Amino acid sequence: MAAPSEYRVFAVGGIPEVADGDDLAELIDVALRAQETPLEPGDVLVVTQKIISKAEGRVITLDDVTAGQFATVWADEWERDPRAVELVLQESKRIVRMTRGLILSETREGWVCANAGVDQSNVGGGDAVTLLPVDSSASARRIREGLVARGQVDVPVIVSDTFGRPWRNGLMNVAIGVSGMNPIRSYVGEVDAEGYDLRVTEMAIVDELASAAEPVMNKLDAVPVAVVRGLNIPVEEHDHSALVRPAEMDLFR
Repeated sequence: MAAPSEYRVFAVGGIPEVADGDDLAELIDVALRAQETPLEPGDVLVVTQKIISKAEGRVITLDDVTAGQFATVWADEWERDPRAVELVLQESKRIVRMTRGLILSETREGWVCANAGVDQSNVGGGDAVTLLPVDSSASARRIREGLVARGQVDVPVIVSDTFGRPWRNGLMNVAIGVSGMNPIRSYVGEVDAEGYDLRVTEMAIVDELASAAEPVMNKLDAVPVAVVRGLNIPVEEHDHSALVRPAEMDLFR
């Protein structure tokens, strides 16, 4: 009987606080070499959105934001900062719902999430907030190419962020950017152990890997990068677009 398959996930420690203009590929390369865990063929690198936003200058000080009338009125009703509400509105392509002080919106990349990804945690305190990267898959590609240029093996890179989930309590990490792997593992056309033809089963493998990486990163430990090893993921040229459900297929739109 064949041994069950397995994989491991380990954190990449030693990455300093990231600032605007920092070369993330260089920081990750140095950290990987320092802990003697260079990338291996088949690995997947998971990088949190927060350090990418910081490196790409997507950090905004609320003092620099002027709230419009709509943001001000709504924020006053729910005891929110009108400047933060204004940023959420600016970062949204479509407002899905506004209720109980929460804005559920669709971002320019097509993600439906709370507050368009505008986040005040782990930004250094004060009135600073981060915005999502302009193009998370392009960010992943730059990190991937930068690591290869520094002598690391070419492996897929996933950009992760924390999202809520409809109908279930608790948050989890998902992929918002991908470079170097197919984000979907399709079983359509395959046959299960009982001979049933699979017709619709498509697994979002990049979300599964982003979620698997979160426990070794830990929100409070300032570890923004992890490596998934042992799954032998092939390098293929894809981005995150396959994860975005088309409007005509959205039952809740």
